[in-house]
Amino acid sequence: MTSRMVGEAVKRVEDPRLLVGAGRFLDDLGQDAAELAVLRSPHAHARITDIDVTAALEVQGLLAIYTYEDLTGPLADPLPLLIPHPAISAGRTQYALAKDEVNYVGEAIAVVVAENRYLAEDAVERIVVSYRPLTPVVGVQAARAADHLVHEDAPGNVAAHFVQEVGDAAAAIAAAPFRLELELAIERSASTPLEGRGVLAQWDSDSQRLRMWTSTQTSTGVRAAVAAKLGLDLGRVEVITPDVGGGFGVKIVHPWPEEVLVPMAARALGRAVKFTEDRREHFISAAHERGQLQQIEVGFDATGRILGLSVRFWHDNGAYLPYGLIVPIITSTQLLGPYKPGAYRVEFDSLYTNTVIVTPYRGAGRPQGVYAMERTLDAIASELGLDRSEVRATNFIQPSEMPYDHGLIFQDGRPLVYDSGDFPATLAKLKALVGWDDWPAYQAAARAQGRQVGLGLACYVEGTGVGPYEGGHVQIETSGRVKVATGLTSQGQGHQTAFAQIVADELGVSMDDIEVVTGDTRRFPYAVGTFASRAAVTSGSAIALAARMARRKVLKVAADALEANPEDLEIVEGMVRVKGAPGVAMSLGTVAVLSNPLRYAFDEASKAATQFVVGDSDLPPVNEDDEPGLEGRDYYSPLRSTFANGMHAVIVETDPETAEIKILRYCVVHDCGTLINPLIVEGQVHGGVAQGVGGALYERIVYDDAGQLQNASFMDFLMPYVSEVPESIEIDHLETPSPLNPLGIKGAGEAGVIPSAAVFASAISDAEGFAITAMPISPSDLFELRRRHAGTDGHNESIAKKEPTR
Repeated sequence: MTSRMVGEAVKRVEDPRLLVGAGRFLDDLGQDAAELAVLRSPHAHARITDIDVTAALEVQGLLAIYTYEDLTGPLADPLPLLIPHPAISAGRTQYALAKDEVNYVGEAIAVVVAENRYLAEDAVERIVVSYRPLTPVVGVQAARAADHLVHEDAPGNVAAHFVQEVGDAAAAIAAAPFRLELELAIERSASTPLEGRGVLAQWDSDSQRLRMWTSTQTSTGVRAAVAAKLGLDLGRVEVITPDVGGGFGVKIVHPWPEEVLVPMAARALGRAVKFTEDRREHFISAAHERGQLQQIEVGFDATGRILGLSVRFWHDNGAYLPYGLIVPIITSTQLLGPYKPGAYRVEFDSLYTNTVIVTPYRGAGRPQGVYAMERTLDAIASELGLDRSEVRATNFIQPSEMPYDHGLIFQDGRPLVYDSGDFPATLAKLKALVGWDDWPAYQAAARAQGRQVGLGLACYVEGTGVGPYEGGHVQIETSGRVKVATGLTSQGQGHQTAFAQIVADELGVSMDDIEVVTGDTRRFPYAVGTFASRAAVTSGSAIALAARMARRKVLKVAADALEANPEDLEIVEGMVRVKGAPGVAMSLGTVAVLSNPLRYAFDEASKAATQFVVGDSDLPPVNEDDEPGLEGRDYYSPLRSTFANGMHAVIVETDPETAEIKILRYCVVHDCGTLINPLIVEGQVHGGVAQGVGGALYERIVYDDAGQLQNASFMDFLMPYVSEVPESIEIDHLETPSPLNPLGIKGAGEAGVIPSAAVFASAISDAEGFAITAMPISPSDLFELRRRHAGTDGHNESIAKKEPTR
């Protein structure tokens, strides 16, 4: 019997090819293509008064120069605001090439196409642009002050103002026996995938068709955007996503200026054109995330139960708003985590600044929300002298309350309703894993030795599997092999492995006989994309449904051939056989031959499907309710998001002299419903934790007052090496299947990074005895905090601990 594959820790089938250097990334393609380089603004805010390309025209090998004046039709319009929202009062997006004004350092002004990148860069350097500098707005505080405006028609620098409220939070807080106020901050960061953005386009003048390759998280989205901008029918545009060296959200934005300019140039020049982003370009012209200022008011009782919670925050969305309000909406809703405050009000402003745009980065607003809530709960525990874990447990939604409706609207426009979860069980697992109850003795012993150690705890809930849909196509070949296609793209998630595991179970075939293709609009033209921990939920479910459709046809065709009832058949190891009579059987390949009535025989196998061999002369060869071949195509469209959850604990040691922060242990308990492949899920958690360590302790984007990025290289933008990431990440799982999809799956891709700022702030606060209210935190930051707190008892802070704590 074929063993069940879903739930097995199968090694990724993608890895051998990638590990031996056989991957095909964007820059590996189009070696003979002309290349495009971009002239980018050196100013954060300025009017363009003149562009002189005369000197650039002398560069040998130059093919074309384009400025805004060369753009026509839809190309001359601003790039799309991808996700409109009624709260957006001043939605502004950039032009593919700047028109009259630039609003951040790195904004594209002109592009040059030449025989190679070197010549294109030479020509870029010869273009002379005259500017009239304007005062830039840098940072949330400057945007709030609004002494200067990023866009003249966006009063107060406000792109959007949004409020959601359940109950009367102000009244609940005012009536509560205990009240606290907190001010918190999270600085900007960037996802910095190993591979930056890249585009290759080829125009076929005979067929009037465009073929593109792009390093994206949404090949179908790029296809639609490019067709619209170039005035082409959708069917004339093909987009293929090759191997992608990381996305983390930055590549879900579409179209980037280069994604319309490269195909524009390819069509105009009649030859292939390629753009490959360099590292500095990625820092100054891609996307950032995270930056927020937060104010929190909370009212609670003597047990720590939250009676009222009011959150006000300001979100830095950069110079433009291409991805709408997704990040701050997620912050405002996912802030609630596994808890049920008595009344809740959240209000935010999304603000323009003269800096790089802000779009989702792994976690996508959740790290900020979890940070706000978990700092609040630690503050409550400190104020009341209670165990931090008990305060959390007091506020948990209980399993018996599922599904739990928060009364809010989530980022997908659907109600914020948790579908499943057992938060008390998750916390119990985490406490056992980290040794929570033994912590006071351990901390006291360490302090007796002159060591400063702290234990942090953070809980989160993650909305995953957002719609609107994904599809799957499953086809059984006459060889017995199975071809699977889905439209979303892959950037290292292990889709080829996980989706093959699903199909192996549904069709009773070996994974070795299954081939999975993603991100190719020629194979599957309708899809949404890979983001928001949605691939397994949406495409996985669609592929399962498509495989079940193919399975039903297999059993129908085989039943006719074997003169059996379909209900009496089973598929085992690629053979369709009668239950209890394994000798009465035929291979899937033979069934595939029989499923396609033939006039001509091409080989020995196909003779079995020709007109004088099979068929009932009283019936048409293909019935009205049937079609040739063994294949299934289906779509999964979720009613609403599924909600994964997890809890992290970290033990840190802070050096008494240098303030260096060392990670001693890191523990994770995660619930993503049915586990397709525990090995892949643990890999996702490991990668997320590593990224979370970077975001909490090392990585920050630093602008000066003039809007110049000060650390636009890996020399200056600190990322953790393997020496800074925990040597061992201890993981346990809880499975509470989702009732919303056929496999019970919830997403897992972003889980590792979500609670990072919160859990490290909690641990460092515990080690130091004073509140950590701004993240990320470096040794120099901590050293300065110690200096400020020297000689005080810490009671002016909302979180103060002097004795060993839990």
